[in-house]
Amino acid sequence: MLIPFTKMQGAGNDFVVLDETRGRLPLTPAHYRRLADRHFGVGADQVLSVRPAPAPGVDFEYVIHNADGGEVEQCGNGARCFVRFVCEQGLSDKRRLRVQTLSGVMEPRLTDDGRVTVDMGAPVFDLPRVPFEPAGLAPEPAGPQGDWQRWPLPLGAATVPVVVLSMGNPHAVQIVGDVDAALVAELGPRIERHPAFPKRVNAGFLQIVDRRTVRLRVYERGAGETLACGTGACAAVAAGIRLGLLDATVDVHTRGGLLAISWAGGDARVSMTGPAVTVFHGQIELPDTL
Repeated sequence: MLIPFTKMQGAGNDFVVLDETRGRLPLTPAHYRRLADRHFGVGADQVLSVRPAPAPGVDFEYVIHNADGGEVEQCGNGARCFVRFVCEQGLSDKRRLRVQTLSGVMEPRLTDDGRVTVDMGAPVFDLPRVPFEPAGLAPEPAGPQGDWQRWPLPLGAATVPVVVLSMGNPHAVQIVGDVDAALVAELGPRIERHPAFPKRVNAGFLQIVDRRTVRLRVYERGAGETLACGTGACAAVAAGIRLGLLDATVDVHTRGGLLAISWAGGDARVSMTGPAVTVFHGQIELPDTL
């Protein structure tokens, strides 16, 4: 079968975007893996599907598959690319959309400067909803400025304290002194598959430059390290604010670009602004079965 696609990127986090508004493509997890494969397919961190609205009150459904073929709840950089794709393809003339995801409804919007702002919803710190099962683990007490705890994760010879939360998908954020020297390739996959996270987890490595500036690397669940992670940036900033280390608006420098994150705390919703770029359009021939 011949599959039309659009290649897009948001701060270096890259995607294959599929238009399924006129009909569902008969794709399996193996097909998604092939599309994301950088040698035998198009190459991407995630495959994004644009589908018709599943219910009144929303404009589209947004479906995300990681490079390993598994469907996941949320992707913030992908959401920015989603709204730009929909507008560029003439699927909607709205500058603000309501989009149904596996984790709920989100509202991305085009800004006047060409970037995209996404209402990412409120961070979730309720451990069962992350989900996080800390059996046998004990949290560190909150610091003098913060109001949230870190959980020491045993990783063989090392123990890594992480802040646990969800931004529609699970995150474990650790503070590091130098993000360039962080052991992302070594610790990332071990954190991702730690038994305390029944649905696996995205592992964030956060360096705090000052109260309004951070540097971040993320080892993403099902994709490995990516050049940027939108939900990871939101989670990292929320974690830093809860620890009393960051202000309410923070510039997040990733290896792929800059993301601006704002969170007022409490039940407030997180706002993320960043780039969304179309790279090229194409077609790929895939076997009916893989």
